[in-house]
Amino acid sequence: MTDIAARARSWAFRSILATFISIFAAPTLWAACSDGTVWIRGAFGQARFTVEIADDAEERAIGLMNRPSMPTSAGMLFVYERPGTLSFWMRNTLIELDMLFADATGTIQNIHHRAIPLDETPIFGGDGLTHVLEINGGLARTMGITAGDQLRHPSFSQTDAAWPC
Repeated sequence: MTDIAARARSWAFRSILATFISIFAAPTLWAACSDGTVWIRGAFGQARFTVEIADDAEERAIGLMNRPSMPTSAGMLFVYERPGTLSFWMRNTLIELDMLFADATGTIQNIHHRAIPLDETPIFGGDGLTHVLEINGGLARTMGITAGDQLRHPSFSQTDAAWPC
């Protein structure tokens, strides 16, 4: 009986430990910052996107041009060193996009929904912006992402970020 009781206690301990880790540690691990991931949080909850980074003039000029599709949970994060006025267009961009314009704290200031493929009309994002996250067109509305929601990524100054890493 002692051997069975010891096994039962050991199993119970492992079960309690696994539950504790899944409740308390896992959300922290899932929300860890990495260069290839952008997190968004808001009233809708949280979302994670796997992203490519465009942080120099050449990468920003090319963006998502000439791509026939993009996975649903993917995107491109445009990073600017200093806050400024940002405007985008859809030249040579074949897929419909939502553009989420954010300030230096990671707070979304403006969302342009369903940018029209190949349209060269300027899309004004706003002033004082440092980041633009492009995701598949229609996702922001479908998910409930709105202005005021927050982005999390290591490219934001961690002392200024509304949702630091």
